[in-house]
Amino acid sequence: AFVALSPADGAILALVGGFDHERNKFNHVTQAQRQPGSAFKPFIYSAALEKGFSPATVINDAPFFVPGDKAGGEDWEPKNYDGKLEGPMRLRMALAKSKNLVTVRVLQAIGPQYAQDYIAPFGFDPKQHPPYLTMGLGAGSATPLQMASAYAIFANGGYRISPYLIAKVTDAKGNVLSEAQPTVAGENAERAIDPRNAFVMTSLLRDVIAFGTATRAQSLRRKDLAGKTRTTNENVDAWFCGYNTHQVGVAWIGFDQPKSLGANETGGVAALPIWINFMQSALKGVPEKPLAVPEG
Repeated sequence: AFVALSPADGAILALVGGFDHERNKFNHVTQAQRQPGSAFKPFIYSAALEKGFSPATVINDAPFFVPGDKAGGEDWEPKNYDGKLEGPMRLRMALAKSKNLVTVRVLQAIGPQYAQDYIAPFGFDPKQHPPYLTMGLGAGSATPLQMASAYAIFANGGYRISPYLIAKVTDAKGNVLSEAQPTVAGENAERAIDPRNAFVMTSLLRDVIAFGTATRAQSLRRKDLAGKTRTTNENVDAWFCGYNTHQVGVAWIGFDQPKSLGANETGGVAALPIWINFMQSALKGVPEKPLAVPEG
């Protein structure tokens, strides 16, 4: 699946719902509820910023154990994807390296219930993200279109937009039969998060490309790109969600009946190249905009 939209007003610019319509008439962009995994972490970090955390807050990347009664069933002992434990580190580094154990500790500190309430303005259905610590690692479910709309809020400075596919319909005589009335960021769109929060999150997500899990995107030779790779357990779903102020793009790869894509098929390997390939054309000739620092 691949979807790209304008963060300014939600206009859908590209939508690929599957591999072959003849073989499968299921639209993965709008219909597939899949585990967002690490691509969900930015929303937990955004919630933490509202609770007084900063990119420089130091959290321990160390073993973590949760007994079954607090994990919603079985005992739970999460691990980092790279298998390494690196001790105390700044939040900025933890997100760039996608450290699971730091994210779980952040969620524990702010409270899963708070985080579940916090994600609703991003367009997520809280019921799909139960308030357990597993939520921090993206154990809930979301469609690629929901992910694109949510990342658009970081891209446009904190406004909730509604994706739309058709701008207008006219008849043979040019009479307008119907026209979209999009909500526009900074005009009539509802504010979802504080502009300072959106600014800091974009700064953090740019570092994912600068020195984190998505350094391949540097091949686009732009400094205004931000995003997050995502890989679930056993590489069942591979995602890349990325953006600049001009465009948001989400790429997803997986099987209809969830199963492993293969040993090394991570978000950075399987999904990111699709995103890079699209953005190479989509951002051609689009000037880079400096990140505007909001007041406060």
